[in-house]
Amino acid sequence: MKDIPKYKIIENYILSQIKSGRLKRGDQIETEQKISEKFNIGRLTVNKAIINLAQQGYIERIPGKGSFVRSNVVTKKVSAKRSFTLDMKTAGLVPGSKLIDYRILKGKEAPNVAKYLALSEDDLIHYFIRLRTGNNDPIALSYTYISAKVVPAIDINCLNNSLNAYLNSIDIYSAATVHKMTAHIADAKQAKYLGITNANVALLRNAHVTYTQDRRPYEYIETYYISSKFEYMFSTGFAEEENINPFNDEEI
Repeated sequence: MKDIPKYKIIENYILSQIKSGRLKRGDQIETEQKISEKFNIGRLTVNKAIINLAQQGYIERIPGKGSFVRSNVVTKKVSAKRSFTLDMKTAGLVPGSKLIDYRILKGKEAPNVAKYLALSEDDLIHYFIRLRTGNNDPIALSYTYISAKVVPAIDINCLNNSLNAYLNSIDIYSAATVHKMTAHIADAKQAKYLGITNANVALLRNAHVTYTQDRRPYEYIETYYISSKFEYMFSTGFAEEENINPFNDEEI
């Protein structure tokens, strides 16, 4: 125990209560004073632990009231054909989207993306960055590239809402997607937008290409999720067919 930072001892203590079910969603955790006395650790150290857990998405601090266990992590099946908006609604959260940047690129400015979308150096690409939220809480940061050959114009107002709904409204529907998932440490800009100050918070990066029914790639998106707030699940065989989930009793 001597080699473990004192704030980590507090973090592990609170996390063990949450993961074991002793503390459930909405429950209030012990006060900083009580935890400080229990472990004979200064309140500043306890405060640091609680701030870290809040930034990782495990608890919510409400001024004047205390700290509470946050809502459950949003779980999505890889095979589920749901947009971020529907993911949030399925989890009982109010989806949100804030446009951070929008511009038009040429294929030569993003050669890898142009390759994914089967575009030439001079073809145009819609490019935009959006902060995605659930109950106004930052969940993910999305970098989206849309082929202007498939979608010549985009109503920029739709980017503060559901992009998928907008594309469907102009008869663009997803027929297939290819995903690639990796772990990632937030850079300075991502940390700023996602409200992360703990350099050790991991992001789950999901990159995917989407195809139309006539097999044209029209969309490439890199989404960086705060890993403590969003998770993917996949299954095979009869477990997929019968929607079996041994990890918890929540619908996935």
